[in-house]
Amino acid sequence: MNNSKHGYVYILFNKRNGTLYTGVTSNLIKRVYEHKTKVSGSFTSKYEIDKLGYYETHSTILTAIEREKQIKKSPRKMKLALIESINPEWIDLYNKII
Repeated sequence: MNNSKHGYVYILFNKRNGTLYTGVTSNLIKRVYEHKTKVSGSFTSKYEIDKLGYYETHSTILTAIEREKQIKKSPRKMKLALIESINPEWIDLYNKII
């Protein structure tokens, strides 16, 4: 694994206060696009979770993975607060990053 590669932690949602998904990637645009186009028969496809609600940039993929683990262990209330902190209107942020 290349330690110098940037990493991203993201939270997707299907509707305001709906089902959430937390993930990590080295290519945020590509990964969110894959969720939107339902490339794999995954949890996000099943529950139509395809809106980018929150993301963080990390200097390495390893720090992003550690942060993802931390967020996944956190209560739902904290994940909702993260989204609200940068995206109080719950808009799909995908169009802002492409």
